Amino acid sequence: MVEEFIDIVTKDGKPTGKTALKSVIHSEGHYHNTAHLWLYTKAGKILLAQRSFKKAICPGLWDVSVAGHVDAGETIEQAILRETQEEISLTLQQEDLYKIGVFPCFQTYDNGIIDNEFHHTFIAELGVPLEKLKPQPNEVEALQLVCLDTSFSLLINSHLNNYFIASNRAYYEMVFQRILEHIN
Repeated sequence: MVEEFIDIVTKDGKPTGKTALKSVIHSEGHYHNTAHLWLYTKAGKILLAQRSFKKAICPGLWDVSVAGHVDAGETIEQAILRETQEEISLTLQQEDLYKIGVFPCFQTYDNGIIDNEFHHTFIAELGVPLEKLKPQPNEVEALQLVCLDTSFSLLINSHLNNYFIASNRAYYEMVFQRILEHIN
Protein backbone atom coordinates (compact mmCIF):
# COMPACT_ATOMS: atom_id res chain seq x y z
CA MET A 1 0.00 0.00 0.00
CA VAL A 2 1.31 3.43 -0.94
CA GLU A 3 1.74 5.79 2.00
CA GLU A 4 -0.21 9.00 1.63
CA PHE A 5 0.89 12.61 2.04
CA ILE A 6 -1.00 14.66 4.64
CA ASP A 7 -1.32 18.45 4.95
CA ILE A 8 0.27 19.87 8.10
CA VAL A 9 -1.75 22.44 10.05
CA THR A 10 -0.86 24.70 12.99
CA LYS A 11 -1.78 23.96 16.60
CA ASP A 12 -4.86 26.13 15.89
CA GLY A 13 -5.82 24.05 12.84
CA LYS A 14 -4.77 26.59 10.20
CA PRO A 15 -3.08 25.40 6.96
CA THR A 16 0.71 25.73 6.83
CA GLY A 17 1.14 24.93 3.13
CA LYS A 18 3.42 22.03 4.09
CA THR A 19 2.84 18.29 3.66
CA ALA A 20 4.52 15.17 4.96
CA LEU A 21 4.14 11.42 4.75
CA LYS A 22 1.65 9.99 7.23
CA SER A 23 4.46 8.11 9.02
CA VAL A 24 6.40 11.36 9.47
CA ILE A 25 3.26 13.19 10.66
CA HIS A 26 2.82 10.56 13.39
CA SER A 27 6.47 10.17 14.36
CA GLU A 28 7.13 13.92 14.61
CA GLY A 29 3.75 14.89 16.02
CA HIS A 30 2.65 17.35 13.33
CA TYR A 31 -0.87 18.70 13.66
CA HIS A 32 -3.18 17.42 10.93
CA ASN A 33 -6.82 16.90 9.97
CA THR A 34 -8.95 13.78 10.07
CA ALA A 35 -12.54 13.29 8.97
CA HIS A 36 -15.07 11.34 11.05
CA LEU A 37 -18.54 10.17 10.09
CA TRP A 38 -21.08 8.81 12.56
CA LEU A 39 -23.96 7.05 10.84
CA TYR A 40 -27.31 6.75 12.62
CA THR A 41 -30.79 5.39 11.94
CA LYS A 42 -34.13 7.09 12.56
CA ALA A 43 -34.78 4.32 15.08
CA GLY A 44 -32.04 5.75 17.32
CA LYS A 45 -29.19 3.39 16.55
CA ILE A 46 -25.64 4.28 15.60
CA LEU A 47 -23.28 2.32 13.40
CA LEU A 48 -20.13 1.33 15.24
CA ALA A 49 -17.03 -0.04 13.57
CA GLN A 50 -14.70 -2.42 15.32
CA ARG A 51 -11.14 -1.35 14.55
CA SER A 52 -9.16 -3.98 12.67
CA PHE A 53 -6.87 -6.11 14.82
CA LYS A 54 -4.12 -5.02 12.38
CA LYS A 55 -4.39 -1.35 13.44
CA ALA A 56 -1.41 0.21 15.23
CA ILE A 57 -3.68 2.16 17.59
CA CYS A 58 -6.46 0.59 19.68
CA PRO A 59 -6.94 -2.61 17.65
CA GLY A 60 -10.21 -4.43 18.19
CA LEU A 61 -11.98 -1.61 20.01
CA TRP A 62 -15.30 -0.14 18.84
CA ASP A 63 -15.23 3.36 17.44
CA VAL A 64 -16.65 5.85 14.94
CA SER A 65 -18.53 4.49 11.89
CA VAL A 66 -15.88 5.80 9.47
CA ALA A 67 -12.69 7.79 10.01
CA GLY A 68 -9.56 8.65 8.13
CA HIS A 69 -6.86 11.13 7.39
CA VAL A 70 -7.43 14.00 5.00
CA ASP A 71 -4.96 13.56 2.14
CA ALA A 72 -2.84 16.48 0.96
CA GLY A 73 -4.88 18.83 -1.22
CA GLU A 74 -8.16 17.12 -0.35
CA THR A 75 -11.12 18.89 1.28
CA ILE A 76 -12.53 17.53 4.52
CA GLU A 77 -15.76 16.59 2.72
CA GLN A 78 -13.91 14.82 -0.10
CA ALA A 79 -11.95 12.87 2.50
CA ILE A 80 -14.97 11.61 4.43
CA LEU A 81 -16.85 10.64 1.26
CA ARG A 82 -13.75 8.75 0.02
CA GLU A 83 -13.18 7.07 3.39
CA THR A 84 -16.84 6.01 3.62
CA GLN A 85 -16.59 4.31 0.24
CA GLU A 86 -13.23 2.70 1.06
CA GLU A 87 -13.99 1.49 4.58
CA ILE A 88 -17.60 0.28 4.31
CA SER A 89 -18.47 0.46 0.57
CA LEU A 90 -21.14 3.11 1.14
CA THR A 91 -21.57 5.93 -1.35
CA LEU A 92 -22.83 9.21 0.08
CA GLN A 93 -23.12 12.72 -1.33
CA GLN A 94 -21.89 15.89 0.32
CA GLU A 95 -25.48 17.00 0.96
CA ASP A 96 -25.98 13.85 3.10
CA LEU A 97 -23.42 15.13 5.60
CA TYR A 98 -24.18 17.30 8.61
CA LYS A 99 -21.10 18.73 10.33
CA ILE A 100 -21.31 18.82 14.13
CA GLY A 101 -17.89 20.24 14.89
CA VAL A 102 -14.12 20.04 14.93
CA PHE A 103 -12.61 18.35 17.94
CA PRO A 104 -8.92 18.45 18.89
CA CYS A 105 -7.52 15.07 19.86
CA PHE A 106 -3.90 15.15 20.95
CA GLN A 107 -2.60 11.79 22.19
CA THR A 108 0.67 9.89 22.38
CA TYR A 109 0.75 6.10 22.34
CA ASP A 110 3.20 3.55 23.76
CA ASN A 111 4.17 2.48 20.21
CA GLY A 112 5.65 5.95 19.53
CA ILE A 113 2.74 7.37 17.51
CA ILE A 114 2.04 11.01 18.27
CA ASP A 115 -1.50 11.78 17.14
CA ASN A 116 -2.16 15.53 17.02
CA GLU A 117 -5.42 15.47 15.11
CA PHE A 118 -8.38 17.72 14.49
CA HIS A 119 -11.43 15.47 14.06
CA HIS A 120 -13.77 17.15 11.58
CA THR A 121 -16.92 15.33 12.60
CA PHE A 122 -20.06 14.69 10.56
CA ILE A 123 -23.24 12.74 11.08
CA ALA A 124 -25.49 11.24 8.41
CA GLU A 125 -28.48 8.95 8.28
CA LEU A 126 -27.73 5.37 7.31
CA GLY A 127 -30.14 4.65 4.48
CA VAL A 128 -29.20 1.04 3.71
CA PRO A 129 -29.42 -2.19 5.74
CA LEU A 130 -26.31 -3.22 7.67
CA GLU A 131 -25.92 -6.29 5.40
CA LYS A 132 -25.26 -4.01 2.39
CA LEU A 133 -22.08 -2.61 3.97
CA LYS A 134 -18.75 -4.29 3.25
CA PRO A 135 -16.00 -3.60 5.81
CA GLN A 136 -12.46 -3.14 4.47
CA PRO A 137 -10.46 -5.83 6.37
CA ASN A 138 -7.36 -3.72 7.04
CA GLU A 139 -9.49 -1.00 8.62
CA VAL A 140 -12.68 -2.56 9.97
CA GLU A 141 -13.07 -5.91 11.70
CA ALA A 142 -16.87 -5.77 12.09
CA LEU A 143 -19.86 -3.44 12.05
CA GLN A 144 -22.85 -3.27 14.37
CA LEU A 145 -25.87 -1.07 14.98
CA VAL A 146 -26.25 -0.17 18.65
CA CYS A 147 -29.06 1.74 20.38
CA LEU A 148 -27.94 5.13 21.64
CA ASP A 149 -29.04 4.20 25.18
CA THR A 150 -26.80 1.13 25.06
CA SER A 151 -23.92 3.22 23.70
CA PHE A 152 -24.20 5.65 26.60
CA SER A 153 -24.23 2.71 29.06
CA LEU A 154 -21.14 1.12 27.51
CA LEU A 155 -19.40 4.48 27.61
CA ILE A 156 -19.91 4.92 31.37
CA ASN A 157 -17.61 1.94 32.03
CA SER A 158 -15.31 2.38 29.03
CA HIS A 159 -12.26 2.48 31.30
CA LEU A 160 -13.14 -1.05 32.49
CA ASN A 161 -14.98 -2.87 29.68
CA ASN A 162 -12.44 -2.54 26.83
CA TYR A 163 -15.25 -1.70 24.40
CA PHE A 164 -14.75 1.93 23.36
CA ILE A 165 -11.46 3.83 23.37
CA ALA A 166 -11.57 5.06 26.97
CA SER A 167 -9.51 8.20 26.32
CA ASN A 168 -12.14 9.38 23.80
CA ARG A 169 -15.06 9.25 26.26
CA ALA A 170 -15.84 13.01 26.23
CA TYR A 171 -15.78 13.03 22.43
CA TYR A 172 -18.15 10.04 22.20
CA GLU A 173 -20.55 11.55 24.75
CA MET A 174 -20.74 14.78 22.79
CA VAL A 175 -21.30 12.96 19.48
CA PHE A 176 -23.99 10.68 20.92
CA GLN A 177 -25.76 13.69 22.42
CA ARG A 178 -25.65 15.55 19.09
CA ILE A 179 -27.07 12.55 17.24
CA LEU A 180 -29.82 12.22 19.83
CA GLU A 181 -30.72 15.91 19.42
CA HIS A 182 -30.61 15.63 15.65
CA ILE A 183 -33.02 12.69 15.37
CA ASN A 184 -35.51 14.05 17.94
